[in-house]
Amino acid sequence: MTMPDTVDTDAARHLTTRGGWRAFASQRPSALALLSEEEYAALSGAELDRYNEDRLDHHARLLVVATSTVRHTVTSGRRLVLLNRHAVSARRGLIISGPAGTGKTIAITQLGLAHELQDRAQHPDVDDRIPVVYITVPPAATPRMIAVEFARFLGLPTTGKFNITDIIDSVVGVCTKARTGLILVDELHNISLTTRHGAEVADTLKYFSERIAATFIYAGIDIEHSSLLSGTRGAQIAGRFTLILTHPFPYGQEWKGLVSTMERTLLLHRHTPGTLVKLDRLLHKRTGGMIGALSHQIRGAAIDAVLTGTEQITQDSLEAVPLDVAAESPRLLADVRDKW
Repeated sequence: MTMPDTVDTDAARHLTTRGGWRAFASQRPSALALLSEEEYAALSGAELDRYNEDRLDHHARLLVVATSTVRHTVTSGRRLVLLNRHAVSARRGLIISGPAGTGKTIAITQLGLAHELQDRAQHPDVDDRIPVVYITVPPAATPRMIAVEFARFLGLPTTGKFNITDIIDSVVGVCTKARTGLILVDELHNISLTTRHGAEVADTLKYFSERIAATFIYAGIDIEHSSLLSGTRGAQIAGRFTLILTHPFPYGQEWKGLVSTMERTLLLHRHTPGTLVKLDRLLHKRTGGMIGALSHQIRGAAIDAVLTGTEQITQDSLEAVPLDVAAESPRLLADVRDKW
C-alpha cells in the first residue's frame, strides 16, 4: 500500500476504543478550499462565521506528514506482519523509541492505519473483523489494568466479577475470532522491570503475544535506555523485537520539506506562499527539530491569523505561539546564558 504524503487526523478521537479507532481509519482529509477574494468579500455575517469556523477546525486538525520515520515504521511493520503470517510462536515485533515529541505515536498509528485500510480492501463489506487493536499503558500499570485496556478497546465487560483470567480469555477469544493482525501498545515507558508489577505487566503482554496470532508494536520514550531491555525478561524482548529510533530532525532537506508541506495546507487569505519556507531555519531553532512542536507552532499561528483577522503568518505571529517546555528549554537556557 502506498503511503499518502499527508494524512489528516483528529487528535480528539479516542483511539483506545474500537469505535474511536474505526472513526479514525474511516475519516478523509479535509476537502475545504480557500474561497476567491470575490467570494470571500461577498459572504454575509453568518456565512463568514461558518467559513471561519470551518477554517479553524481545518487548522486545528493534526496534519501528519509522511516523514522518513513514519515511512520506515510502516514499511518495517508491514514486513513483520507478513513474516509473522504463518508463525506459530516467537513472532517478531517492533519497538519505536525516542524522546518525547519525535513522532512515535504518529508513526505507529499510521502503521495501524495502513494495516486497517489494507484489511478492509481485502475483506470488503465484512464488519466482524478487528484488524488493529490500540492501547496505551497506564502509569503504575498492573496486569489487570493492561487486560482491562485490551477489553475496553474491544468493548468487553470488565466489572469486578470478572477476574484477570476471565478478561484475558475473552480478549484472546475476540481477537482470534476477529482476525486481529496488529496490536499497538503505546506509552511502554510506563512499565519498569525493576518493580514487581512492571515485571508482571511485561509477562502479561508476552502472554497475550503468545496467544494472539498478531504482530505486536511497542512505542515509548527512550526504551533502549530503560530496564525493559535488560535482565532475563529484557533479553527475551530484545531477542524478538526490532528497534526503530526516533529523533529530532536535523536542519536539512527533510526539515525544509516538512515546513513546505505544512505551509501548503494553510487556508489564509493574506498569507504569502513561501513565507514559512524562508523561516524554516528559525522554525528549526525554535522547535529544536521536534515534529510535534513544529506542527503545534504552525497550526497555532494559523488559528491566531483567522481569529485576529490578519489572515497571514509572520515571524512575530510564530513567536507568539508558546511551545511545550521540552521544545522551549534549549532556547530558554540560551537566553539565560546570554544574559549572564
